[in-house]
Amino acid sequence: MKKIGLLGGTFNPPHIGHLIIANEVKHALGLDEVRLMPTAIPPHKSNPTDATPEQRLRMVELAVEGTHGLSVSAFEVELGGVSYTYETIKLLKEHEPESDFYFIIGGDMIDMLPKWYKIDELVKIVHFVGVGRPGTSGKSDYPIRMVHIPEIELSSTLIRERVEAKGTIRFLVPEKVEDFIRLEGLYGNPTNY
Repeated sequence: MKKIGLLGGTFNPPHIGHLIIANEVKHALGLDEVRLMPTAIPPHKSNPTDATPEQRLRMVELAVEGTHGLSVSAFEVELGGVSYTYETIKLLKEHEPESDFYFIIGGDMIDMLPKWYKIDELVKIVHFVGVGRPGTSGKSDYPIRMVHIPEIELSSTLIRERVEAKGTIRFLVPEKVEDFIRLEGLYGNPTNY
């Protein structure tokens, strides 16, 4: 049975915090690979300066390029619509019956698990793996295997705000992702740099 880690999210944009989480969980649990899987339409309202699902997917591709054991899944972007984890895992298990899936979530998502779509059914078909985030408890009544990782207080919101304010994002995102943001004019004026 292949052990596949899944790190979902909007990745708007992907940053080094995402890569640290994926890599640390892969090694801690001995996973065969970790796939970073951008959502198609996140359940929350989009910001007008947000990247499209295709742009977010491309940034994730650039972020993991050349990194052994980390890959990209276009599954939810190609599926379209609002991305519900239960539906995604159910379909993935149909497509890859020989794989065992480990869904990686941050502390903020752990706190919100009771509100997840079909959470009681979801915990029966996927292994949840939690990683701590500053300011979150990481405690839940649901079965979650916690993995301790180096925590940094970094978010995609901070990256977007920095770009909009014409600040630096060097070392916060992979260089190729920064170049893509500039070329596509995301999160503000393309002449920010």
